[in-house]
Amino acid sequence: MQRMVIQRIIIGIITLWVVSVLVFVGTSVLPGDVAQIVMGQSATPETLAAYRAENGLDQPLYMQYATWLGGMFTGDLGISKAGGATISSLIGGRFGNTMFLAGVVAIISVPLSIILGLLAAMYPATWIDRVLTFGTLSLISVPDFFIATFMVLIFAVNLGWLPAIAHISPEDTMWQTIRASAMPLITLIIVVSAQMIRMTRAGILNVMNSPYIEMSILKGVRRNRIIVRHAFLNAIGPIVNVVALNLAYLVSGVVIVETIFAYPGLAKLMIDGVQTRDLPLVQACAMIFCGTYVILIILSDVAAILSNPRLRNPK
Repeated sequence: MQRMVIQRIIIGIITLWVVSVLVFVGTSVLPGDVAQIVMGQSATPETLAAYRAENGLDQPLYMQYATWLGGMFTGDLGISKAGGATISSLIGGRFGNTMFLAGVVAIISVPLSIILGLLAAMYPATWIDRVLTFGTLSLISVPDFFIATFMVLIFAVNLGWLPAIAHISPEDTMWQTIRASAMPLITLIIVVSAQMIRMTRAGILNVMNSPYIEMSILKGVRRNRIIVRHAFLNAIGPIVNVVALNLAYLVSGVVIVETIFAYPGLAKLMIDGVQTRDLPLVQACAMIFCGTYVILIILSDVAAILSNPRLRNPK
């Protein structure tokens, strides 16, 4: 088991290195000149050349990558090319906002999805199962921006219950923060829960076809007890993988939601960095997203190994 965990950690490190190369090269070939954007259209060629030399933009690409990667290892994310502030200070508050959003959504959506998935598996082919299956399939088929726009139309425009813009500040109380963040929270809970409910139901029903489950049914054990005490425990592996993927989405895939509601999170900060061609900021945000994704996938693999006796004891 230890060897399998170490292998996954090594694979995760290699994946992060490959992603760092792709992120750096991909952002470097973006159209536009950061020196021209920062200094303005009236800047002289000498001024632009001095800015590039000061910020290392005139160096070969591989040297820029080595300098940037070394800074990432030491925790020095660099200086914003657009604003002049340290990237760590720019990311600090935004990362906290994104983690608050992801944490609240996870606390609500994960137990809710598991409970509803178990409920659908306990009563297959009944009206409960049909309603949950139809509802989750419909929500999965609808794009995020449509759900977000629909939420704005109903709760902000027609009813006027919630603000359409998620404006939050450190001085707000907890209630003010939750109310301002309610629209993106509800949208993400709907988007994330639909996928987890379907996969929980599918994972449990797949285990229910196992021979030992059929033997338990023949012995007269109640279906609800079989699902809760046996099938659910053996379906934890795939369920945890789905939960990890959706939690990674909450950190890295909320670009559309944060943009629609103007939520001051990390994804919105990355979009602003792309617009101003602030490459160090975009690269730092991208690596945070990728690192979060890889860590969650490794944790889900470890959880799957621990929950499966055949993987814990391969011999």
